[in-house]
Amino acid sequence: MNTMHLTDTIEKSFRLTSEQKIALTKLGLITNKDLLWYFPSRYFDIRELKHINQLIAGEHATIYGKISSLKIKKGFKTKVIMAEAMLEDLTGTIKATWFNQPYIAKMLEEGSMVKLSGKVTESKSGLYLANPEFEKRKELPIDSHDSLFEKEDYGKDQMHQPIYGESRGITSLWIEHAIKKILGSTCFNEIEEYIPETILKKYSLPTIKTALIWIHSPRKEDDATSAKKRFAFEEVFFIQIKRAQDRKTYEANKAFEINVDRKDIDDFVSRFPFTSTQGQKDAVETILTDFLKPYPMGRLLEGDVGSGKTAVAATAAYSIIRNRPGKQNFGNLQVAYMAPTEILATQHFESFIKYFTHLNINIGLITGSGCRKFPSKVASNANGWTNISRTQLLKWVANGEIPIVIGTHALIQKSVAFKHLALVIIDEQHRFGANQRARLAKKESSNSLVVPHFLSMTATPIPRTLALTVYGDLDISLLDQMPVGRKPIITEIVTQDKREKSYDAIRKEMDEGRQLYVICPRIDEPDPSKQTSLQLKSVTAEAKRLEEKVFPGKIVGILHSKMTKEKKEEVMKEFSDGHIDILV
Repeated sequence: MNTMHLTDTIEKSFRLTSEQKIALTKLGLITNKDLLWYFPSRYFDIRELKHINQLIAGEHATIYGKISSLKIKKGFKTKVIMAEAMLEDLTGTIKATWFNQPYIAKMLEEGSMVKLSGKVTESKSGLYLANPEFEKRKELPIDSHDSLFEKEDYGKDQMHQPIYGESRGITSLWIEHAIKKILGSTCFNEIEEYIPETILKKYSLPTIKTALIWIHSPRKEDDATSAKKRFAFEEVFFIQIKRAQDRKTYEANKAFEINVDRKDIDDFVSRFPFTSTQGQKDAVETILTDFLKPYPMGRLLEGDVGSGKTAVAATAAYSIIRNRPGKQNFGNLQVAYMAPTEILATQHFESFIKYFTHLNINIGLITGSGCRKFPSKVASNANGWTNISRTQLLKWVANGEIPIVIGTHALIQKSVAFKHLALVIIDEQHRFGANQRARLAKKESSNSLVVPHFLSMTATPIPRTLALTVYGDLDISLLDQMPVGRKPIITEIVTQDKREKSYDAIRKEMDEGRQLYVICPRIDEPDPSKQTSLQLKSVTAEAKRLEEKVFPGKIVGILHSKMTKEKKEEVMKEFSDGHIDILV
């Protein structure tokens, strides 16, 4: 056998059939290194082997036995094609069924010895194993644990067999044997440690070689746990390093020089139709302090829905547009505000109109559906907005005539150019990819050495330690108070016996013109032939049930991720305009 290397293809190191080559490609496994870093999805504890007469419906079990009565058939009602067999051990027999996998009947042989692992399911005709994983065995183990381990070539202290994700043509057992071969080859010596020893010691982490051995062939449960901890740690560790690098790179740029007039900003805030919370005041003060620094701000503003993030964003935007570019005595610095959907972008546009209506400030809206500008020059709509052409709005943005521009992904298109972009605000940052965020943050002004300040906002409650990982390139401000007068959010669990009472209360609210959201965990009904499918309520079925049986006469709409962007926006607008009573 030739010397193996980590960079060698699996095809070079192992004899493969055409079906195995396709399966490995489907699994994303090309090189020996890919295989070595293909970790088990779970482990089978050999001590949990059971006899057929010990099986209980609902549990996941592993049993040994002899295969018989192999056949391919179709479901009587579902017409789903399936493979079926009987498994026999010394204590009894049980049926095994593989839905939508008829080829398994050809992979097994009458009278062959196998190990099956799967969910024990109960039907009218009795217990059966649904879609069990299988491994062919040369012989059945004798009924003794110590002897069993020896027969199966496991040491007495190695109780956990790795189970890997499979694809047609490549079994978990094949992957297990291939990885053992790599671990025992010369290419294993090519692996070098990439985490400093001081960090490994500080967090009690195994070395990379030890972790790879423990993850693939743990002798005890603690081995696998330690290996998982090592690989989980390094994933987060390298994300944090990359974020720290991004931050250093960003802070190496220059930002526009911002003058902060506290009295002017206090006058602006005093016009709000509510009293600012202490959290809002602290967030604004921190942002204004950041603006005075010579490098661009990078900050995440986290606060629940209704905590007043938009008001903070408006105040930050106001402090920016009150400044002139460079040493000019004319023009304004600009602000770009990006939201994930057209509905949200439009809502922010309308909110900013209320905040800035007393000022002679142009505000633009750019979405995939069209463009708007405030204020309107049309006499009949002097206090409102007007639709304008995209070409005209882009021209005004490019020459700096519109200081505040609000929009969706349309803001990061190449055709959108700013004259003096000094602040970028992104709502619900996690809804945008890192590259999208970076593209908007890098929409530099005419001076390519000056980059904008960056303010991200999210309503997703992220633990601080996790936020430092996900948003490690940003400082964090928290809005943990609600403005005075905001109603508290009530969360209740409604048991089955109280459901009708809840429906009556909801019906009364809708009769008074209010609307209802219903959230379901899946889009379509689960395939009844797939026994491992989660039996959860679907959008399609629940919407039909509510419309026909619970709230007849009410308009029900549906919204889910498989719908086109245009259809989503259409449904959200109909709901926003009150044309839909219930949105599922």
